[in-house]
Amino acid sequence: MAAISRERHFLKFSVHKWSSYSSNYYPENVTFDKPSDQSSRWSSDSNNPPQFLTLKLELPAIVETITFGKFEKTHVCNLKKFKIYGGLSDQNMIELLESGLRNDHQPETFSLKHKIDGNDFPSKFIKIVPIQSWGPSFNFSIWYMELSGVDDQHFVKPCMNWYNTYREREAIRLCLKHLRQHHYTEAYEALQKKTKISLEHPALTELHEQLVLHGDYNTCERLIEKACSEGLFNNFISQQDYKPKWTPIEPAVLCLDSNTDARPGMRGGHQMCIDTVTETVYLFGGWDGIQDLADFWAYHFPSQQWMCLSKNTDEEGGPSARSCHKMCLDLERKQIFILGRYLDSSMRTKDNLKSDFYMYDIESGKWTLITEDTSAMGGPKLVFDHQMAIDTEQHTIYVFGGRELAGVNSDSERSPDPVFSGLYSYHIPTNTWTRLSEDCDKIKSRIGHSMLFHPSLRLLYIFAGQRQKEYLNDFFTYNVDTGEVIVINDGTCKEGAQLPSAGFTQRATIDPDYSEIHVLSGLSKEKDKRENMKNSFWVYDIVKNKWSCIYKNEGTSPAACTKKQLSEPVPRFAHQLVYDPVRKEHYLFGGNPGKDTLPRMRLDDFWALKLSRPSKEQLLRKCKYLLRKQRFQEIASTNPVNALRYLQTDLAQTVDHSDLDDSREFQLLASELFKDSETETEVTLLNPDVNEHFISRTKLFDMLVGFFPDDMTQPKCNLIDLIEMS
Repeated sequence: MAAISRERHFLKFSVHKWSSYSSNYYPENVTFDKPSDQSSRWSSDSNNPPQFLTLKLELPAIVETITFGKFEKTHVCNLKKFKIYGGLSDQNMIELLESGLRNDHQPETFSLKHKIDGNDFPSKFIKIVPIQSWGPSFNFSIWYMELSGVDDQHFVKPCMNWYNTYREREAIRLCLKHLRQHHYTEAYEALQKKTKISLEHPALTELHEQLVLHGDYNTCERLIEKACSEGLFNNFISQQDYKPKWTPIEPAVLCLDSNTDARPGMRGGHQMCIDTVTETVYLFGGWDGIQDLADFWAYHFPSQQWMCLSKNTDEEGGPSARSCHKMCLDLERKQIFILGRYLDSSMRTKDNLKSDFYMYDIESGKWTLITEDTSAMGGPKLVFDHQMAIDTEQHTIYVFGGRELAGVNSDSERSPDPVFSGLYSYHIPTNTWTRLSEDCDKIKSRIGHSMLFHPSLRLLYIFAGQRQKEYLNDFFTYNVDTGEVIVINDGTCKEGAQLPSAGFTQRATIDPDYSEIHVLSGLSKEKDKRENMKNSFWVYDIVKNKWSCIYKNEGTSPAACTKKQLSEPVPRFAHQLVYDPVRKEHYLFGGNPGKDTLPRMRLDDFWALKLSRPSKEQLLRKCKYLLRKQRFQEIASTNPVNALRYLQTDLAQTVDHSDLDDSREFQLLASELFKDSETETEVTLLNPDVNEHFISRTKLFDMLVGFFPDDMTQPKCNLIDLIEMS
């Protein structure tokens, strides 16, 4: 069968000289955009709902993106928040997008949902629903719209056929669910036999039969145990929010030099890396509030000991005292690389401005100066607040951003504009530097950002940072094999969006196994007053393209900070965070608490952070508890004495008595023994075969189904919910 060509066409609509009280339009297909024409727009009657604009396509199409044009300058009627719906009829649409526009003159393009189960679905109607304008008391205006997608009917018609088949199949599944829920057994079996459409996975059909129809709770528990052992609950667990737990690390100490402190002192702007094989964290340098440091430390977790590897690396052939540098570890070859540093203007002599590059061999304990100046080898000039990431498999280090340090020009009344470094790669075996990109609009350089490497996806993830007085929260990837740049977020923080604030000095880690990025915030444009320092912890799910905030610590008074520091770290910036992807733990050391009253104060606290979700064992216990609770309630309705015995033995085994909520719920179950037997229960009036136990078991089954993957389960919605009240 010949492949169908997927040719992209542009479906353009502009709105021109429309201002009416009607809320529904079917405009002609026109293609002009007039950003300088004040009247070239659609305007709503007011800023109160319902106000909307409906576009009708000549033929169904796969609509992939929408572009909004704007007036030539900011305007109070621009859409701060909106939703977009699509469908084959104007009466039955699904949500394709919820977002908002920046209040500027630049056009913006948004991707629209156009796939179900990996298959393209067509739309003939696109509905734009304004929610909020930039001027709170002003009406809504849309200046220009352009839809992009595929309207080639050779491609669209097969999608239409698939979509119609999909809708018919889902309608039948809804009917099957309704018939089974209400115990219309003959109708259910007849419809399933006629259509040969399965309501769900056979394992869930068996669970329904044993639970709802037979009440065989022992068999149900065995079915749940089997599902758990086969990993069927893993997807549900991955969707649950993390719960953070901070633990202070109070180690024993070991010092190789009696004249050296037993543990690292207070500092910020230092660097850390972790050897996950030997369970060792390495720490180098930083600023203690008075001077740069050149001490080098290792913390060994199995022995819980700090070891001072060097009190001054400069005296041992290693890097000089520094801060705002970066280092990374080659786990296979046991080598640590260090690049960059900040210099005060008084120290920026010609010799000092060379970009030295060092390597520390862990096994031999020796430093090697790779080069005195990376810029002489085609690498970056001397930079600070840049980022480094290593591709261990390809023996390559990537360096991006940072501000280049320039000499002081005494003849100039003004210092030159800051220069930001580009993207470089360093191939370790051949000692070769390559400039991959200059500072440009495609890859805008910055300081204080984050850059992480995903080894299996072969992508660098780059986000946030500062560029002069501009705080950034854009987010993009760079493919190290192809050089392709993909923008995940263009830096527009939409109203109500779950995104980390624009900022810099945040610390980020990556878990390739879970495809997650973790971020502990630093300074941001909302937090530029030091006495109002705040920290939050975010998790980005790469597969789902979703940010989640799982932890916040808002600094208040010094007394409150002192009290809170016993259970969690105080807010800070210029800290350092590393992650052990094997043991799934973060480690935090030091930083600047941002107290204006103590300008030289730095921190020396050391913390472990564990992110936890419910385990398979906990979820299995929860399922057994629900099953035994239902069994107890059924026994209680006929034999309270046996029910009490079952409560104290079998049911009690599934309760986490250390959990206050679980323990309280368990204690309240005893009241079931004294429930009035004539208590009203919700039952259906149309089928006399339905009783109280059938309904409660059906509800329990629906609850258990929620733990299974969506592609195994019955439809989530109910047929009866589609019936609207007249």
